Amino acid sequence: MVAHRHRHRHRHLPSLVAIRAFEAAARLGSFARAAEELDTTAASVSYHVRRLEEQTGARLFLRHAQHVELTEAGASVAKEATRAFDALRASFMRAADMDATRLRLTALPTLGTSWLTPRLGGFRARHPQQVLELDLSAEPQDLAGGRFDAAIRNGHGDWPGLHAVELFPSVFTPLCAPALLEAATGLGGARLPDVPLLGRPDWWALWFQAFAQTPAPGEERFATNFAAEHLDVAAAIAGQGIAIGSPILFKAELDAGRLVQAHEGVASDGRSFWFASPAGRSNAPKVAHFREWLCTEAAAARHAARSLLRRVATP
Repeated sequence: MVAHRHRHRHRHLPSLVAIRAFEAAARLGSFARAAEELDTTAASVSYHVRRLEEQTGARLFLRHAQHVELTEAGASVAKEATRAFDALRASFMRAADMDATRLRLTALPTLGTSWLTPRLGGFRARHPQQVLELDLSAEPQDLAGGRFDAAIRNGHGDWPGLHAVELFPSVFTPLCAPALLEAATGLGGARLPDVPLLGRPDWWALWFQAFAQTPAPGEERFATNFAAEHLDVAAAIAGQGIAIGSPILFKAELDAGRLVQAHEGVASDGRSFWFASPAGRSNAPKVAHFREWLCTEAAAARHAARSLLRRVATP
């Protein structure tokens, strides 16, 4: 019988709304002031408190003409309720502080691996309190679901509901290891060099359309099909063929001499890389700080590639 009564009480625990109304009224000493804090009416607070008294069977307040007064039982409950809500408030404040310093970013694998990651030390030095969680994904991730705060995407920047800032254009050129440069001579001429091609066939098609005397080659001229541009370039560095890739994203490899341009022609598909964030959260400090730093890095990359960008051929 005792166990049955316990289960019955458990099924009829007071609602959190009623407990919240009681806690505010007890802490502030007034139904009217509690209503103001909770953005409701004094009548609503009074109703919820009375319901709480009915459900618990305990009188919690003495009601006077101009004020309310806690009973002994009410004072005992109020102490515990206030302690519990204070703990909840502190938890939410800690969560807010944690969220304010944690930026969740999703980016394309090649840009994230070859261009962004080597630069992140600079951001960390400028904002040491900021924690960055970086996801690399070829597929665009949903920024409306709350999992990510921002993204670096490739496209035209016209995404509804997002605030997008252009970083630099998407450009590509034939790249190879220095040891293959002589064999790659004549690329774009009347006769295709006998060297395997690496990378996206659609990029090669655009490049051949702009710079070659022959049509884009068929599938038989392509070597291993990799899932991402940085893998194509890694294979090119290893001497496995000529890759079509971005001279901006792989500037470090070009500067170090691990890669060379197999032809001076630079093409584009008309798209760019963009920093995008939900419009409603684009001015959040953690997003704004990263955007400011990223735009500075992108401006430096555009400046370094200015001679290449002047001669880009677009469809």
